[in-house]
Amino acid sequence: MNPQATLTFGRVLRLGLLCLGALMFLAPYVFMLSTAGKGQSEIFTSSLSLIPQHSFFLQNFMKAFTRVNMLGLLFNGVVVCCLILFFQVLIAVPCAYALAKLNFRAARLMMALVMLGLLVPIHATALPLYVAFNNLAVLNSYTALVAPFSISVFGIFLFLQFFRAMPDDLIHAARLDGMSEMGIVARVIVPNAWPAITAFAIFSVVAHWNDLYWPLIVVSNQTYATPPLGLLYFRAAEAGDDYGALMAATLIITLPLVLAFLFAQKRFVEGITMTGLKG
Repeated sequence: MNPQATLTFGRVLRLGLLCLGALMFLAPYVFMLSTAGKGQSEIFTSSLSLIPQHSFFLQNFMKAFTRVNMLGLLFNGVVVCCLILFFQVLIAVPCAYALAKLNFRAARLMMALVMLGLLVPIHATALPLYVAFNNLAVLNSYTALVAPFSISVFGIFLFLQFFRAMPDDLIHAARLDGMSEMGIVARVIVPNAWPAITAFAIFSVVAHWNDLYWPLIVVSNQTYATPPLGLLYFRAAEAGDDYGALMAATLIITLPLVLAFLFAQKRFVEGITMTGLKG
């Protein structure tokens, strides 16, 4: 068999598999977009059609914006995700730098604790955290939504792998210039770590934007509801079985994540690739 023909066939096969995988992942989103443009009678018909016979996009999106405070939900989601990401990076970057580039006796023990922390789910600590926040009277606040996630052991682990691949000569040169360790972190490590920070930001924002479990525990006031919790309120109290409006609200809530990933896709792939390097 001609090697060139084999190579071409292999490329076509890989492209076909990638297209099939992309279609499988996009199918729910396409169905959601189709449902958001249909009326009730068309949604529950026996025939399946992705293209609405009569467009109800405007009506359904108007219901999504008027039946709940959609802009308030999006604002809360942005504030909570940005605050969590800020504190996670602020804490994780210096911790990962210390574990990767500083020699001290407790380094191995701290690394073991980081790995152990990856095994502890939020469900295991939800009850004591709820009791503590209730005693401090900070339920129904941004503090209750942000504080439990301000330290990310996954972030420390991710940055640790990235920093191990950075050349030690760069850090030694900064020390010879008289920089302190915090100065090295701020002026040398962070500017070179943006691919890893972007990759971690995508993981963090997606996880906390979609989080329903913790907000459902600490928030009972719709003023502080995050997008998934607001969507739950929308379905339970307002939408009922109005699936067209429900899909429209879901599209509005998921669209920021899609746009964020498309905007940061190149940095995300670069960061994930570089964190897999061995120093």
